[in-house]
Amino acid sequence: MLVMPWLWAVFTVIAAAAQTARNAMQRSLTERLGTIGATHVRFLYGLPFALVFLGVVHMAVPAPAPAVSGTFLVWTLFGALSQIGATALMLAAMRERSFVVTTAYTKTEPVLVALFGVVLLGDHLSLTAWLAILVATSGILLMSWKPGTEQSLRPALLGLVSAALFGMAAVGFRGGIRTLDTPSFVMAATTTLAVGLAIQTAVLTAYLAVTDRAGLLAILKAWRPSLVAGFLGAFASQFWFLAFALETVAKVRTLALVEVIFAGLVSGAIIKQATSPRDGLAIALIVIGVAILLSFG
Repeated sequence: MLVMPWLWAVFTVIAAAAQTARNAMQRSLTERLGTIGATHVRFLYGLPFALVFLGVVHMAVPAPAPAVSGTFLVWTLFGALSQIGATALMLAAMRERSFVVTTAYTKTEPVLVALFGVVLLGDHLSLTAWLAILVATSGILLMSWKPGTEQSLRPALLGLVSAALFGMAAVGFRGGIRTLDTPSFVMAATTTLAVGLAIQTAVLTAYLAVTDRAGLLAILKAWRPSLVAGFLGAFASQFWFLAFALETVAKVRTLALVEVIFAGLVSGAIIKQATSPRDGLAIALIVIGVAILLSFG
């Protein structure tokens, strides 16, 4: 299947924009549904859309459905459970820090995901790619740490552990995609998305049914805003998975740092939280790192 070498970057930017909108929507649902409830929204209401995407792909792509192996299920289960934990911790951090700063904490992910990808998937990264990752991540650290002000350790730890789990989720999903025997990267990515969301929906629905039936009922009652969050989540994940099918997770997640810029726009325009000149310098470093990655990585 002929693929343009820059296509993964287009997929990544689209995914980052959709994920920013999804995160903002989920953040607004956290106060209403709680952290676990808001986490479940992206899976429960995202699954129907993922199944629609899969149906469209089956009709449009002239390739048979790939066989699902035990290895595929292990990788996808690993990715799905890691993403549940990452999303819950991210939303918990957002309750204590600003939207853009919490997004920055979670975006310390590229260095971690690069290491995970090299160790677990055998991904190869050039020295230039490592330089791009480090420059962009330094911008994230600059944005996250504010000298001269009181720092709260809890949201920082929540954000950093969330970043590690998001990194493991990306590696797990790319591992799952790579095990599928199909000539179509679109088919592999969409199949993995549908199976991953099905696992996540089953796990969290069962958990809430046992521990918080009132919370589960509240999620069902809040179907209108949840449906929007679910669609945005499935749409973003579709493009993340397409990018993972074409490029190493380290490069994808480094370019994904543009989400911090998108979050800054959302923060100023919608959530009304200020972004300082220091944050502007941090964003400049992120842009430089991304530019190095796209030009030379």
